[in-house]
Amino acid sequence: MSCDDTVDCGRRRLLVATAAAGGVAGVAVAVPFVASMLPSERAKAAGAPVEVDISNLAPGEMKTVEWRGKPVWIINRTKEQLESLKKVADKLADPKSEKNMQPDYARNETRSIKPDILVAVGICTHLGCSPTEKFKTGADSGIAADWPGGFLCPCHGSFFDLAGRVYKSMPAPDNLEIPPHMYLGDAKLIIGEDKKA
Repeated sequence: MSCDDTVDCGRRRLLVATAAAGGVAGVAVAVPFVASMLPSERAKAAGAPVEVDISNLAPGEMKTVEWRGKPVWIINRTKEQLESLKKVADKLADPKSEKNMQPDYARNETRSIKPDILVAVGICTHLGCSPTEKFKTGADSGIAADWPGGFLCPCHGSFFDLAGRVYKSMPAPDNLEIPPHMYLGDAKLIIGEDKKA
């Protein structure tokens, strides 16, 4: 159609330009809106198993990773730290992890598959605070002269040993959770899966 006396070309151009601008604006608004409804990579990974390389985790060191939105501690315990586990058994509320639901491989003194490596969820079983590591022993710990090393929940004062077992008469009712995990090799583990899964 060409412009003549019966058609107002100015109005037609304005209508086409307005429609085009509206379409562009609609797409510009819709794309971020639709994208916001898709789960982020972080959200997708929140429930997925997490692979962890522990090849560079030296004895006495702790690494923290995130699994399902929770901090998971991986600790390479020294010989001295492992020895301390035997010395505190009589002071613990549940030394063999029989009270709460734990994987079978957590029902031993070290609460682990490999004695030197502890894998535990770093959330207090009382009200969900995150305990702090207190690996220094004795008076250097700032806790007590006979402190063997472990964890202290700063919220309400629960003490845990280096296997995540709670001491008697503490606000925390249970030992720290041991997540399902398994080793993919000597230096790699996966958190969120075990051989039963």
